[in-house]
Amino acid sequence: MVSNVSTVLSFIVALIISTVIIYYIAKSFGAKDSLTTAVFAALIGTAVYTIFYYVLGQGLLPAFIAGIVWLLALQKLYTIGWIRALAIAVVIWIVTSIVGLFLPVL
Repeated sequence: MVSNVSTVLSFIVALIISTVIIYYIAKSFGAKDSLTTAVFAALIGTAVYTIFYYVLGQGLLPAFIAGIVWLLALQKLYTIGWIRALAIAVVIWIVTSIVGLFLPVL
């Protein structure tokens, strides 16, 4: 059984890594927001996906709906358009997937 301490530590490590990835990718797309914005984006993304998977179960439908909600969050947090938010989200997903191969926390 996984302890609460290891769960919290895994969450914190994943949050830090996700925040750094989001920050640098958003920065590379010209976003001028702070690291705090990236933390909010990572927290909102985690919360949104967790809630939709909990309510709707596993599958493409909850992932799609959560993705749209997260795009809306990115758009509002970074005050960017849909296309730019989508481009940032796709690059974040690709980089996070690659990093996740090496760090099973993600």
